[in-house]
Amino acid sequence: MPASEDANAREEVLDAYRAHLRAMADGDTDALDDLLDDGFTLTHITGYQQPKAEWLSQMRAGRFVYHGVIEKSVTVDVEGDTARLVGRVVTEATVYGTHADWPLRFTMEYAHDGETWTALRSVATTW
Repeated sequence: MPASEDANAREEVLDAYRAHLRAMADGDTDALDDLLDDGFTLTHITGYQQPKAEWLSQMRAGRFVYHGVIEKSVTVDVEGDTARLVGRVVTEATVYGTHADWPLRFTMEYAHDGETWTALRSVATTW
């Protein structure tokens, strides 16, 4: 992939990631539903791998309330129609009633379908 195409792809992945973070902070489960693959899974810091539908349902029920997300660092590696993003954020959230600032490292995998980059999975750990 030429350098200019690679840079464009990295920017598109970053845009998709930042839209994901905004949707989380806004509680916009409809936007998240559109941004995430139907088979998307979120592996929480507990190790639980949660399917997209369950996570969004729990957000709608108020079990996961994201108050804000501050991006600290991000790297993106693109190879063809796949990308791997590693982002460090501080997420202010209330999770199952516990309110805290969570320093999270997201490792996310994306796929390009010819038009958009879609998140396939995300693994969250603390840093």
